[in-house]
Amino acid sequence: MSSSTAVPAADPIAEAVPLSLCAREPHVPADRLVAEMVPPPRFDSVRFATYLPDPNQPSQSEAVGVLEGFAAGLGAEAAPARRSFFGFGKAKAKASKAPAGPRGVYLDGGYGVGKTHLLASLWHATPAEPSLKAFGTFVELTNLVGALGFQQTVRTLSGHRLLCIDEFELDDPGDTVLVSSLLGKLVEAGVALAATSNTLPGKLGEGRFAAVDFLREIQGLSAHFRTLRIDGEDYRHRGLPEAPAPYSDEQVTRAAQATPGASLDDFPSLLEHLARVHPSRYGALTDDLKAVCLTDVRPIPDQSTALRLVVLADRLYDREVPVLASGLPFDRLFSEEMLNGGYRKKYFRAISRLTALARDAKGLVTP
Repeated sequence: MSSSTAVPAADPIAEAVPLSLCAREPHVPADRLVAEMVPPPRFDSVRFATYLPDPNQPSQSEAVGVLEGFAAGLGAEAAPARRSFFGFGKAKAKASKAPAGPRGVYLDGGYGVGKTHLLASLWHATPAEPSLKAFGTFVELTNLVGALGFQQTVRTLSGHRLLCIDEFELDDPGDTVLVSSLLGKLVEAGVALAATSNTLPGKLGEGRFAAVDFLREIQGLSAHFRTLRIDGEDYRHRGLPEAPAPYSDEQVTRAAQATPGASLDDFPSLLEHLARVHPSRYGALTDDLKAVCLTDVRPIPDQSTALRLVVLADRLYDREVPVLASGLPFDRLFSEEMLNGGYRKKYFRAISRLTALARDAKGLVTP
């Protein structure tokens, strides 16, 4: 009888091959950009009832009440005669003409006070078919104009009941003028508007800085917005532990191999890849990902790279994709010069969101 040599069982973790963001080059048709203008997965189930106002910040409860009334007013628009939003003046009967008085709301506040939660709740509460409501970030809206052209974007959105714009960017004059012109056309068509943006970190506590800046930048549209100030601290940091320290390369690699649907990339290589993919495709870049694992996280080398990473961080946060990393902690990604510069609000937002996703990733690492 011949003897047989036992073959050791293969290590399933060692054989697993994680996905790679750097291997993805998505192509997104324009119709997908329009169809995806809905609240992101993180905000699928949010409602006004699930917003938990800070009892020490009465402005939060007040904002909920005003927005509920705003949504109800949109539902009353079908009536032949109706009052304009918030009870100011009388609205015109034809839907093709904009009612008198405020036609939109602007949520003014710092990071993590729940502005996006409230904006998405307004979208959900507005009594209209999803195809008649649009929700997107400022960047996604400018990407839509780039994909469709200005006139086609106007025609596409003019039949909507509501357009919600999250993270209105106040630091890009060209895009601000573009979007301001677009909103003017939509207001003329009877579309209601709602928007958020962040107070600059250096201006927190200085009253209505962001609101004043916003109303100035949108030029002739300021009369169409009622400003709602929402005070409070970043809920992502309320009573939560500090961001976890980065893991070792080996821990990150093993976690990626053990997590179905996880990606594994070297951070510098990922930054190079982002330069080859248009930011409008970053959402598609993250399709079906269950986790993002990064090795060798290091400081961002320049501002263009930093801005691309901000967009990726937003898309990952929207989709609740945990991020596990080795190297530097996320609060050291951006230089002091960047954090004190004109794009600082974007960088602080990215730090806050990546920190939240890093906490979500702690369960991927086995003790």
